[in-house]
Amino acid sequence: MDRTIVTAPNRAQQSKIAAASGWIGSALEYYDFLIYATAASLVFPQLFFPSGNPTVAIIASLATFGVGYVARPLGAMVLGRVGDRHGRKTVLIFCMFLMGISTMGVGLLPTYQQVGIWAPVLLVILRLVQGFAVAGELSGASSMILEHAPFGRRGYFTSFTIQGSQAGQLLAFGVFLPLAHFMRKDQFASWGWRIPFLFSVVVIIVGYIIRRQVRETPTFAQERAHGQVPGSPVAEVLRQNWGDVLRVVCMALTAVVVFLATVFGT
Repeated sequence: MDRTIVTAPNRAQQSKIAAASGWIGSALEYYDFLIYATAASLVFPQLFFPSGNPTVAIIASLATFGVGYVARPLGAMVLGRVGDRHGRKTVLIFCMFLMGISTMGVGLLPTYQQVGIWAPVLLVILRLVQGFAVAGELSGASSMILEHAPFGRRGYFTSFTIQGSQAGQLLAFGVFLPLAHFMRKDQFASWGWRIPFLFSVVVIIVGYIIRRQVRETPTFAQERAHGQVPGSPVAEVLRQNWGDVLRVVCMALTAVVVFLATVFGT
């Protein structure tokens, strides 16, 4: 009884910290995601691909944006499995740093005029790293918040991950588009476009400060204490809940509408 009295306020505090952690992680993820999408539409065709055929250059640039999705299934299986078996906190911190460092790496890349074919090759590699890291962020953060949240308020707390993704999109456009509009074109093409990518270091620092305060979820701690952590979580989910997985996949296809507006529209 005494233990319940002591830990109840602490659990409520952890619910709020977990929600804040999920919010900042999602904001970082979608900030990085959208600045890449915007740059792939506006500046990457001129910087990282041969300038002889502008149509081919923009198609190739948008293809590098799509490459990130190739790495997502692999990232989801690897990072999801590690999170389910060894805890989500470490995986989420790893995802945040991996995503942030790869984004800053894009901001430091040499152009096609400087290193030739290595410019798009390095761009694709960093984009694959981004896709791998993103796969573990949103679902892992949602799971962590869900397992920390009090019963009856799980929907409310888990919604912070989606709120963070929307904030990240607004932040991306709020940083990238004013720079593109107010800077001289030659300055923006030379170094101005790099600023939004390098700015992600600020989000990493803030996110780490918040995320390190989150403890492992009570659900996972109980499973580990009783030796009940499943050996193959992915296989267990597909075996027991394949119908729910299929429904989630179909619902996720609506994201096509978002990217038509934010990427191809731009």
